[in-house]
Amino acid sequence: MTSVFSNVQTAPSIEVFALTEQFKKDSNPNKVNLTVGAYRTEECKPWVLPVVKTVEAQLAADDTLDKEYLPVTGLPDFCASAVAVCFGEGHPMVLSQRADGIQSLGGTGALRLGYDFLRCILGRDTIYVSKPTWGNHKGIAQQCGYPNVREYRYWLASGRCLDEQGMLEDLTAAPEGSVIVLHGVAHNPTGCDPTPEQWEKILAVIKQRNLFPLIDLAYQGFASGDLDRDGRVPRLFADHNMEFFVAQSFSKNFGLYNERVGNLAIVTQSAEITGRVKSQVRNIIRKTWSNPPSHGARVVATVLRNPALAAEWRENIKRMAERIVLMRQMLFQKLRALGTPGNWQHITDQIGMFSYTGLSAAQAEYLRTNYAIYIMSDGRINMSGLTSKTVDRVAQAMHEAVTKCSA
Repeated sequence: MTSVFSNVQTAPSIEVFALTEQFKKDSNPNKVNLTVGAYRTEECKPWVLPVVKTVEAQLAADDTLDKEYLPVTGLPDFCASAVAVCFGEGHPMVLSQRADGIQSLGGTGALRLGYDFLRCILGRDTIYVSKPTWGNHKGIAQQCGYPNVREYRYWLASGRCLDEQGMLEDLTAAPEGSVIVLHGVAHNPTGCDPTPEQWEKILAVIKQRNLFPLIDLAYQGFASGDLDRDGRVPRLFADHNMEFFVAQSFSKNFGLYNERVGNLAIVTQSAEITGRVKSQVRNIIRKTWSNPPSHGARVVATVLRNPALAAEWRENIKRMAERIVLMRQMLFQKLRALGTPGNWQHITDQIGMFSYTGLSAAQAEYLRTNYAIYIMSDGRINMSGLTSKTVDRVAQAMHEAVTKCSA
């Protein structure tokens, strides 16, 4: 009997997960995993934030909580708190209810909701993502049926910095009404963000060309340790009375990776319009996952609505951000001490979890084969995967890869 699935081909592997599986099977006792985008401690272990443990114990002991469905648009306290984190307490957008939130399945789910609404309800057919970008940005757009998925220049490999001229030229040439996906802070994979002055130029072009911004804010607070500093891009757009979406994630800054806690923040010209948009997104959710999970949202809402817990959370964030900064400094200093060819200043100039090292696919393979050091083929590394005990070995391996293996 012939299977109806006989012609189905095996899909390509997802590199980050395939490399993680390869890492797990590697018997080298000195192996190092710098691939997956999740925070690691100095002991290279996952970290459940202390404030999260505290709140989870409180929730477990609360007999008033049940397992009934949440509203389709999510836990109201969570959505309100998430929007307040994005724009800051007391921001006019929040007070006027021009900004409102919808709970999603992580930041990825928020992106999907935004993409779906813009394609299916507004009929947008062209979307731009940075080159390079997080792989799901382009993949989700294709799944949503955008006929035109394009890239704007972002990374200037020769200078290992932002390609300001190329980015502005590509945005200027974008068809009116195009959706522009922007990284709000800690660009993935490059770790290279525009300066405040460059953001002003980017915003000016977006306004002039009547483009629609969708800001992916996956690392607020986690990048610099400061929520306000990391949230300045959506606040800049709000201050210029722009209409836009923000896809928020609480995977990194709360360490709630597998709880899938996200929020789509909607900003329009009036509370009445925001309500209408929210009603349409609600219907998209109903036909997709129907209702969101409650546990992670309750954890986040409980923390954000309690001043003492929120202060503790900010300290947890600061601790993670400071460790990543330290690892950047140590790796840079080790490479410089070794006399590794090239200018490695970009490692400390970049921000957030990832560093776009500039290593080639061949050099990445050299690290995996000769040192059991696992990095992405595009040279991206997770800085929190480094520790004070492994940074010497990683630097030595990078030095050898650069000097012995051509790019």
